[in-house]
Amino acid sequence: MNKVVAKEFLSDNVARLVIEVPLIAKKQKPGQFVIVRTDDRGERIPLTIADADKENGTITLIVQRVGTSSHKICDLNAGDALLDVSGPLGRPTHVEKVGTVLACGGGVGIAPLYPIARAFKEAGNRLVTVLGARSRDLLILEKEMAVFADELVVMTDDGSYGKKGLITAGIEEVLVREPVHLVVTIGPAVMMKFVALLTKKHNVPTIASLNTIMVDGTGMCGACRVTVGGRTRFVCVDGPEFDAHEIDYDEMIKRLNTYQREERLSYDAFRKTSP
Repeated sequence: MNKVVAKEFLSDNVARLVIEVPLIAKKQKPGQFVIVRTDDRGERIPLTIADADKENGTITLIVQRVGTSSHKICDLNAGDALLDVSGPLGRPTHVEKVGTVLACGGGVGIAPLYPIARAFKEAGNRLVTVLGARSRDLLILEKEMAVFADELVVMTDDGSYGKKGLITAGIEEVLVREPVHLVVTIGPAVMMKFVALLTKKHNVPTIASLNTIMVDGTGMCGACRVTVGGRTRFVCVDGPEFDAHEIDYDEMIKRLNTYQREERLSYDAFRKTSP
């Protein structure tokens, strides 16, 4: 169980792993996630299910190497196994036919956006997708998204591919050009903050999928709490998706940085002991 059946790198620091977990593959829906541990000393980290194959009993996880745990996961190869994979967790995306859906993903946030965007297209919506990355070599899943998107726009910060500029520039081009009935945004917290400010200006309903610090993933520890509409909500059980216009992004960003020192110390120790 939890065996890695396939692995490839999508960029230098982003790996796609296919994991054998039949029960999760059977029950998962777009927008849900799992919590994984690599070993009995590993931390529990949430990872959105980027794809699933019910017939083969597998899910796809896309992981960016950042700290100790993500490096350990990305170091796994076909035939290796994760110690724990818990899920599916979180509320599935509410998918319906609304008209035109603008799906925007930044960086590794493109991975959790993929199944959600596909689900909205399969529900009969017109789908415009805007993908953002710092440079061409960091862009992921463009070809996969292009299979079902009615239109796909790529923005790179340095102009090495697609159009030069932040993802918000590409989003605004679409918003001023045609009616958009729903925006879905997933990416770095600061990106989602400015997407929300932009779509609020254009009065377009927007949902954001959050990836906060989590421990148990069942609403008991409170580590993932965020303020939405003035109320405390738990991302693991109330989300991960919320009304993007109601989220206190500044508070969330501060909480995401809570353990930077500990993460740095852990990673430094890991580098000293890893081959």
